Amino acid sequence: MKIHILGICGTFMGGIAAIARQLNHQVTGSDQHVYPPMSDQLSRLGIDIHQGYDASPLQDTALDEVIVGNVMTRGMPAIEYLLEHPLRYLSGPQWLGEQVLRHKKVYAVAGTHGKTTTSSMLAWILEDQGLAPGFLIGGVCQHFPQSARVTDSDAFVIEADEYDSAFFDKRSKFVHYHGDVVILNNLEFDHADIFKDLDAIKTQFHHLVRTLPANGRIIANSDDDNIRAVLEMGCWTPVVTFGSDAQADYWVVADDHQPRHFTIHDKTGQLASIEWFITGRHNQLNALAAMLAAGEAGVSLTDAADSLSRFENVKRRMELIGEVNGVHIYDDFAHHPTAIETTLAGLKTVTRGRTIAVLEPRSNSMRAGAHAAALPAALSGCDAAYVMIYPEMDWDPAIKAQLARQCQVMTSVNELLERLPQELRFGDQVVFMSNGSFDNAPRRLFGLLQSR
Repeated sequence: MKIHILGICGTFMGGIAAIARQLNHQVTGSDQHVYPPMSDQLSRLGIDIHQGYDASPLQDTALDEVIVGNVMTRGMPAIEYLLEHPLRYLSGPQWLGEQVLRHKKVYAVAGTHGKTTTSSMLAWILEDQGLAPGFLIGGVCQHFPQSARVTDSDAFVIEADEYDSAFFDKRSKFVHYHGDVVILNNLEFDHADIFKDLDAIKTQFHHLVRTLPANGRIIANSDDDNIRAVLEMGCWTPVVTFGSDAQADYWVVADDHQPRHFTIHDKTGQLASIEWFITGRHNQLNALAAMLAAGEAGVSLTDAADSLSRFENVKRRMELIGEVNGVHIYDDFAHHPTAIETTLAGLKTVTRGRTIAVLEPRSNSMRAGAHAAALPAALSGCDAAYVMIYPEMDWDPAIKAQLARQCQVMTSVNELLERLPQELRFGDQVVFMSNGSFDNAPRRLFGLLQSR
């Protein structure tokens, strides 16, 4: 079958492309924002990418099917052509659910934060324990050469996103996934471009709960009031809870003296101990959720802990770009105030130098100002902050003024790269945070510091 994918360079749609190629389909795609690591992955797969959203790729008479990414909207030439001609089209989540997931035991990871990291942890545990899972992860886990694959294994790990499926299907992606084991990691307001309020997101999460079988398993964060509220709306699947204290079925105990060490407990006592290279309390909870999910595949907590001791984090999740003259530069995907705050807190626990945050508010919610009021508090845990506020971002002037008092406000990456290098000193930890390319700013800073 010959398939064309509209919006192919998003992390999810790039994963769909990889799976379609493994299933021996011919695959081409269109996009207008092409950058690593997804562009590198598609190139290795031999997939031709058409630049732009014009209709010309859809005029191929040999084309059998079009998979439509949720970046596509009415008015785009490709979409108008698609609707005017008798081409079969469907969303990426629908295609994945029908072609792959219906035939697997699906381990789905849902939540506002930590989906990619937790999915990667779970996939790695299953891989390290010899189960060779299939997976589709919204990032590139450093244990695997690609973000998605299909295997002969019954197990398939999927990052279960609450974002909508396509312009013609406004349900959340995860309702298509036929989940069997589902992690409900956390729930906050996000995606202000498609959800009017927190209750709207809770409704979608409950739609996910409604799709789960009675012989499945929900692994729920007992620390999260919103997750608890969703389950109270009705639940037909057994639930096991994880969290930070004994109110949960399983909980994490941090080591105050060794920030990279923690233990897992239940009411009988300590069950497992993990020492690894990942920072942050949030990642310890992510790890526990992944360990419990792996238990549904027959992996013991001690074996899962052994696998996690060798876990290497996902690209763009506190990814170390390099060190120059004692300055460490990291690239991170944090783009929600809670994620920003927890990322900075995690870095603070393992360094004595200054923590410097460089934030690009790039998500639709951020650019619209939905989370702007929470940024000053989220950035309060760092020693210095640089925030990109582009001219087209129509934020409340009072919030802009508050950020200007607390942070260095930049209007372009070029301005940032002129000022930031002059203010760095030995021991600084600089973390760039954006869910976009950030105009390659972390690597450009690294190059500038090397040249000096």
